[in-house]
Amino acid sequence: MDVLALLKSASLLVPEESATENDVTVDDVWEFLAHDEWEVAHDEWEVALGLLEELGDVRPLPAVFWASMAAAAEELRLGRSAAWCHWREGETRDGVIRADLTLRAPSDGGRRSPVPGAGVLRPMWDIGHRTPTGEPAYAVARLWVEGAPALEPGGRAPVRLAPLTPELWRHLRPGQVITLHETRPVGGTAVLLEVMLPE
Repeated sequence: MDVLALLKSASLLVPEESATENDVTVDDVWEFLAHDEWEVAHDEWEVALGLLEELGDVRPLPAVFWASMAAAAEELRLGRSAAWCHWREGETRDGVIRADLTLRAPSDGGRRSPVPGAGVLRPMWDIGHRTPTGEPAYAVARLWVEGAPALEPGGRAPVRLAPLTPELWRHLRPGQVITLHETRPVGGTAVLLEVMLPE
């Protein structure tokens, strides 16, 4: 695939009036897309991709924007960026759930290794559902740690969740507390920050 064409098509989907907190606009992106030779432009295309990711946080953009971005990141061999863009593409379809997660410390029975940050882990969550006998009926959601490659044992960070069955999560609201389970004991506690699921 043509990286330049992918980035150009993504940039055309960003409204001209969109600007990041640092006043980055789509015009700034176009400056980095001026070169069309791979050897010369690779680094500049990588910068353009990063700026477009930032602009994607300003306002919701369509799934095709994130799909083009993911394809460009894959061509540039930027694995984490590609995974992030695929994640955001999924959020356009399934909704956004953000939370402040605190992992249990190893001394309290928590995990001893870091939680990988790029959506690899699929833990179970107690989100309030119960079985007919009153036991927790766990729901599964992939976990993305915002702004870090991993979350250390006992650490705290904002995270994004991608439920495997979004309809089970529709009752949740910001401020509610849910618990992470990799085994039966609680592995972490999350306070919901944002819940925007499709109707």
